[in-house]
Amino acid sequence: MSANSSSQRPPLRGGAALLGAALLRATLLLMGTAANAQPTSTGAAKNPAPPAESLFDGQSLAGWTQSGFEAEGPVKVDPAFRDGRGAIIIEAGTTLSGLTWTRGTTLPHLNYEISLEAMRVKGSDFFCGLTFPVGSAACSFIVGGWGGMVVGISNVDHSDASDNDTTQGKEFADGRWYRIRVRVTDEKIEAWIDDEQMVDLEWKTRKLTLRPGDIQKSLPLGICSYMTRAALRDIRLRRL
Repeated sequence: MSANSSSQRPPLRGGAALLGAALLRATLLLMGTAANAQPTSTGAAKNPAPPAESLFDGQSLAGWTQSGFEAEGPVKVDPAFRDGRGAIIIEAGTTLSGLTWTRGTTLPHLNYEISLEAMRVKGSDFFCGLTFPVGSAACSFIVGGWGGMVVGISNVDHSDASDNDTTQGKEFADGRWYRIRVRVTDEKIEAWIDDEQMVDLEWKTRKLTLRPGDIQKSLPLGICSYMTRAALRDIRLRRL
C-alpha cells in the first residue's frame, strides 16, 4: 500500500459520517473541559478541625478531682471495667456524687464539644449530669433524671431539666453504654444521645443557670450522678 493510500479511501457516508462527527465533537468538548478545569480546595481542607483532646487516660483521675458533694459516694478508676477498657466509677451517695475538671484555664467557653460514654450501672436516677460553661454562664445536661427517664438542660429561665422546653423522656437500661455529646456555639446548645438529638436550644435570649445547691461544685466542668452508681469513659473535648 502506498503512502498516499489514505487519500484513496471512500468518504464516510450516511450513519457512519454522523457517528464520526459526533465522536469528534465529544472529543473536542472533553479536551476543552479538561483544559479549563482548575484544582479546587475546600475550607475544611485548608483549615481542618483540630483533633479531639482526651480528658481521661483510662488509668487515672489525672486532671479531675472528686467534687466534694455532701454525703457523696467515692469516685475511682477501674482499668478493666466490664469489657476490659478503663472506666471512671462513680459510686452512689445519698445525693450527688461526681468529679470536677481541675484544669479550667484550658477549657473553652464557646465553640466546642464535650463527648463521653456513660452507663447506669445500678440506680433509678440520673447517671450523667454534665455541667459545662456557656459563655459567662453554665448549665447541666441531665441524662436519666427524675425517676430514670428525664433528659434536658438545667436550668433554662430558672426552670430545671424536668420543666422547660428542653425536657425530653427516654428509657435507659442498666449496664449499657450510651454515647453523649454536647455542642456549645455562639448561638446554640445542642445535645445528642446515641446520635439522637435531644436538645436544640437557641440560648442567647435565655437565662442559663445551674440548679441551686451543691451542683456549683461541678464548675467549670463536671460530671455527676444522683443516688446512682455510674460508669464513664472516653471523655473528650473538641474545639470547633
